[in-house]
Amino acid sequence: MTVSKTVEKAGDAKGRKEAPEVQGEALQLGELSEQLGYVLKRAQLKVFENFLRCMASLQLTPAQFSVLLLVDKNPGRNQTEIASTLGILRPNFVAMLDNLESRDLCTRIRSTNDRRSHILVLTDKGKAVLTRAKKLVATKHESRLNDLLGQANREALIVMLSKIANEF
Repeated sequence: MTVSKTVEKAGDAKGRKEAPEVQGEALQLGELSEQLGYVLKRAQLKVFENFLRCMASLQLTPAQFSVLLLVDKNPGRNQTEIASTLGILRPNFVAMLDNLESRDLCTRIRSTNDRRSHILVLTDKGKAVLTRAKKLVATKHESRLNDLLGQANREALIVMLSKIANEF
């Protein structure tokens, strides 16, 4: 551990001191390490980092992958339903759809029931990218989580997190 000397700031008329600087040692987290929200967020960041590495060749984010999955599994549903299910704010979702459409992965079709609404449909390219993405997720991403946690712990974690997501 290296601690610098306490020195006066140059030009500080009141003679204030700089705080000692500690380098090379991890911060002590204290109670923060026991806060569920903090630990969940740190885990989410690590999971997302791994996901992005696995999806680098397809250039898909976790949110984009989720949209493609939901559109594929729910044909004829509108963009408001998809965004709401994923908890994505409307302006962010519109920008994401613009990106997915520009890459020819999905398209918006005006609803015949409600002209203000758009139905989302995967393109042929979108279906092919989703098929490749699901294989990458299964073989590289989810398998790594399974290896780390074990199947039983993974399933238990999904149950616990789902309870928080659905009942909290």
